[in-house]
Amino acid sequence: MMESLIATLAEYWLTLLAILLLIILSGFFSGSETALTATSRARMHTLEMNGDKRATLVNFLIERRDRLIGALLIGNNLVNILASALTTSLFLGLFGDSGVAVATLLMTALLVVFSEVLPKSWAISAPERFALFVAPFVRPFVLLVGPLSSAVNWIVRKLLGAFGVSISGEASMLSGHEELRGAVALLHREGAVVKADRDRLGGVLDLGELEVSDIMIHRTAMRAVNADDPPEVVIRNILESPYTRMPVWRGSTDNIIGVVHAKDLTRALAEPNVEPKDLDIVKIAQKPWFVPDTTNLKDQLNAFLRRKSHFAVVVDEYGEVQGVVTLEDILEEIVGDIADEHDLEMQGVRQDSDGSIVVDGGVPIRDLNRAMDWQLPDEEATTIAGLVIHESKSIPEERQAFTFYGKRFIVMKREKNRITKLRIRPVEPATTES
Repeated sequence: MMESLIATLAEYWLTLLAILLLIILSGFFSGSETALTATSRARMHTLEMNGDKRATLVNFLIERRDRLIGALLIGNNLVNILASALTTSLFLGLFGDSGVAVATLLMTALLVVFSEVLPKSWAISAPERFALFVAPFVRPFVLLVGPLSSAVNWIVRKLLGAFGVSISGEASMLSGHEELRGAVALLHREGAVVKADRDRLGGVLDLGELEVSDIMIHRTAMRAVNADDPPEVVIRNILESPYTRMPVWRGSTDNIIGVVHAKDLTRALAEPNVEPKDLDIVKIAQKPWFVPDTTNLKDQLNAFLRRKSHFAVVVDEYGEVQGVVTLEDILEEIVGDIADEHDLEMQGVRQDSDGSIVVDGGVPIRDLNRAMDWQLPDEEATTIAGLVIHESKSIPEERQAFTFYGKRFIVMKREKNRITKLRIRPVEPATTES
């Protein structure tokens, strides 16, 4: 009788020990899944480059994220079901039929606390450190259960495909640029990245989405010199200009025959026996470089660097001159306005005491967004006047007002068909909705 009692107690204790071990394994699988899916791939890549072998294991596991998650879920469900079955069997022997209800309530509480909430909270608080710790243990399990996980994923894809849902383990929902942009925006909102740094990083990411025509100096604002003007006039115009390089035209401004650099001009004037009246500006000018207005800024920046050039003439599909673009224009899209002692003072934006903004019509939308931290769209229009015309579907009259994108736009001045000055003020949400 005593031996039978001892054997029964030993069986109970072994069962309890097995249940405890299974709960620990369940927490291990849950925490590993959270840590390995939340860990930073960039951080792991850096650690791997520095020789951390555990980071190599982590990168190996997350390369096939679908197989990793499938294997961990299989392991998690396996130990959870086995732990519940053992607990039910144990409690049936102790409490009879009511043991099923007791086992269900107890295992639910234990699994939620110790197999889900606790390990996942621990893992999410330090995902990189947790992932590095569990990777050596997870890898052999994934290699063992991987074929079964792949089979399960194949079945899932087939079932979803029957309902017209197509998923791919290789494709990412977001591009690399979108992931970076989202991460920077989130860090800025949390206060870890200041606005200036967010704008610079955003400018780099936007280069491939903007075209030369979005940032060029338009032909109406382009400063150039006429090759047929007297040399003294040409020299004075170049030296009085705030720009280092100026296009040279002959006959019409569409006929650009060269680009003159102020340094080349001063070097030529410094030559012995050279008088300004005898100077031929065409011989000093360099050959112009023409680029299409549809070239994106990323390609144009690479072209500037490759050619070691700073200046290009922008033409449309018919070869008509649309304006000029410089290396500085592209860099300003990244770092903001670059001003030096020879730049003209910008008068495009002025804030009044009532909180409204008075803006010249030719101010680029992107510059205004960056200065005011607004989100006005710039897909359909480049300048703020172009945005008003696009949204109103007309050429507004003076004192005409429009409300869109949470702002009130009032046309203050119009010259012919050009809006030259606007007043912009934020509107209350209730006014916007109405």
